[in-house]
Amino acid sequence: MTFVVGLTGGIGSGKSAVAEAFAALGAAVTDTDRLAHALTAPGQPGHKAVLAAFGPAYLGADGTLDRARLRRHVFDDDGARIRLETILHPLIREAARWEVSAWTQPYGLLVVPLLLERGGLSGVDRVLVVDCPEEEQVRRVMARSGLLASDVHAIMATQLSRAERLSRADDVLDNSGPPAAIAPQVARLDRSYRALAAAKK
Repeated sequence: MTFVVGLTGGIGSGKSAVAEAFAALGAAVTDTDRLAHALTAPGQPGHKAVLAAFGPAYLGADGTLDRARLRRHVFDDDGARIRLETILHPLIREAARWEVSAWTQPYGLLVVPLLLERGGLSGVDRVLVVDCPEEEQVRRVMARSGLLASDVHAIMATQLSRAERLSRADDVLDNSGPPAAIAPQVARLDRSYRALAAAKK
């Protein structure tokens, strides 16, 4: 079985950029955010289930889910967030399990934003945390998504603290600097993961 690295980190930490750098070196990548988007596209089971649970107010004019409105709702209401996770997480887990089982590379990354928060460590051999200061997380998310700082802090409040996340990491990639600083760290970790994958076999 392929060696599985669970890649996680707080919102705005740069998980996608890091995953892309690993993919460029030949690692398999399964991104649960990508799976979630696919499963909630029109006609897919997640789309139907979310609308059944939350109602047509969350349907956009183009037939897709109004993700921004739904995100605001679930971050304001813990019960709604739990209901949404109860709908989507089993679908995402099953899709991820199927995709990981089809990997042919020596190792791969399973990208899960809430890997440590939601007990998604089953089948993960090692945890890689992408890290940067919390003020940098807020700056990046505001620039990327146009959210207010208060909105970003609300999302961060649903995630583990930076200290707790780091305490549970097997490996840490420091993404507090420029994008160019990612590649050498990924190259070092790639060598390590290939060696660990070979030893596992």
